[in-house]
Amino acid sequence: MKAKYIKIVAAMLFMGLGFTSCEDFLDRPVDDNYNADNFYQSDEACKSGVNYLYNSPWYDFQRGFIKVGEVMSGNMYWGASPYLNFSVNGSDVDLVNMAYSLWAVIGHANTVYQSLQGATASENVKRQCMGECLAWKAMAYFYLVRTFGDVPIVHNSSETLASGKYNDMPKVEKADVYEYIIMTLEEAMELLPKTKSTEGRIDYYCAEGLLSKAYLTKAGVTGTLNKEDLQKAAEYSKDVIENSGRVLMPNYEDIFRGSNNASDESLIAWRWAVSAQWTSQNTLQSDLAPEGFDEYGDVWGGWGGPSLDLIEAFGVSPMDNPATRIDKDVRRKATVMMAGDTYPYFWRDHTMSDGKKGFSYLQFWYDKTYNVSATGECQGPCGGNNVKNLYGDAADHEAEMGSSAARMASSLATHILRLSDVYLVNAEAHVLIDGGTTSNADALKSFNAVHQRAVSGDPEMKSLTFDDVWKERRLEFAGEGDRWYDFVRRAYYDVNSCISEIKAQKRNALWGCSAVYKRYYESGVWSYNEADGEMQYDAATAPPNVNENTFQLPFPTNDVALNPNLGSNAKPIHVDVRTEYSY
Repeated sequence: MKAKYIKIVAAMLFMGLGFTSCEDFLDRPVDDNYNADNFYQSDEACKSGVNYLYNSPWYDFQRGFIKVGEVMSGNMYWGASPYLNFSVNGSDVDLVNMAYSLWAVIGHANTVYQSLQGATASENVKRQCMGECLAWKAMAYFYLVRTFGDVPIVHNSSETLASGKYNDMPKVEKADVYEYIIMTLEEAMELLPKTKSTEGRIDYYCAEGLLSKAYLTKAGVTGTLNKEDLQKAAEYSKDVIENSGRVLMPNYEDIFRGSNNASDESLIAWRWAVSAQWTSQNTLQSDLAPEGFDEYGDVWGGWGGPSLDLIEAFGVSPMDNPATRIDKDVRRKATVMMAGDTYPYFWRDHTMSDGKKGFSYLQFWYDKTYNVSATGECQGPCGGNNVKNLYGDAADHEAEMGSSAARMASSLATHILRLSDVYLVNAEAHVLIDGGTTSNADALKSFNAVHQRAVSGDPEMKSLTFDDVWKERRLEFAGEGDRWYDFVRRAYYDVNSCISEIKAQKRNALWGCSAVYKRYYESGVWSYNEADGEMQYDAATAPPNVNENTFQLPFPTNDVALNPNLGSNAKPIHVDVRTEYSY
């Protein structure tokens, strides 16, 4: 199907999976003579054979995860990025890497699943590991169909290679791909244990949470909302909420600390590890943190950051005096660093000007005795910088995860399905079932649990609108690679609202923040003059050109050259997946 994809699958089939030496449950023996025929001979071998799916195949998706999920959605400003102005083409390196990464996950999942069928391990462990393979396969397809639209289905990698027709595979209609995802998750749930893992492995309720979100997304794929799919989304999400044994973490920002990598809140996550195996590690800090944030000289992300539109969605502004700014929503500080902010969990080996240990946003930029790399200029292009997906410095990594970080390498988990997401799936499903407004008790309970954790002073909602849930999702998951896919889901049945919202966003830079911040840091005086270019929003750059085709990205150019059936003008086929495929 794809040249690189074929190489990946062939390597898995004929040379065996690569190995990764990881922490805790991810530990896996290194054996250059590994062979699938003789490897899966024990419970531990089966588990270690699946561990690879939790990190390495996803490695090259990390930049696409942010650029598609956050930059395209308007949550993040990233200069002249084609993801910001919707000019991404099929040769874009991050798009190419993203696509290959997702196909690699599917190839690995298929191959390990097939190998496990002949394993001599205990039946429970064998079933668990097969279920994990299917859950990861479903997750990869969930990203593929929401990113590229109609995509081929590779059900069995061995059969696909043996057929010799991998460069002729047709695209399958989106609705059928969603049905395939659902079928795959149903089988995963048949195999997975209901007992909650304390190590972060996928269990029954993790897969069910993804199933609820898949149904919510599938509900609008034909252009008209399907109430049966919405009912399924509500039903499955409620089961997770009530019966999984998981609860929301009381303190929102704790979700994203390394010591909570495998918390109740984390249903499905990339579980990274710093090891000798390149691709097993989290590298997001390099792209998202400001220069000098750690000791490894490997961060360059300060010139990108949360958009002004996102910051203002939290009810604050970079133009607010930090001394009097009121942060009603605790998620703002856990998502966006702004003037006046300090963080006890970053830079815990540094002493701030108040004598406490931690990270001071302004001191970081302007005080060389605190930060030897201080340049005297704030890099935040809209008055703030990222918080999520950062671990801090070496001392922070050691304190949180009990191990050393390395250059472009951390063990901080990347949460790609959280428990609060399932709560808001439940709320959204009921709102749509009831035509845009609901007083359903389950929906209210789910929404209020998420909202009141973030804004404790707010009263309980007695009814919900779609806009309530829509905004809540943005604030809850900002910085987590998901917002663009909210737009995709909504665009299936309400594309004009998506176009209007994106065109109205403040997606451009806010100039002249650094001079204001430096003056405030040095004198304690908060003032700015827009006429002098201070705190001046770039209103001259026009909104991006958004249309109904914006919500689907192109396949990599090389893939289309190899297989013309992937071209934008090629018609997808309908497949009755439950008749065509079986597990």
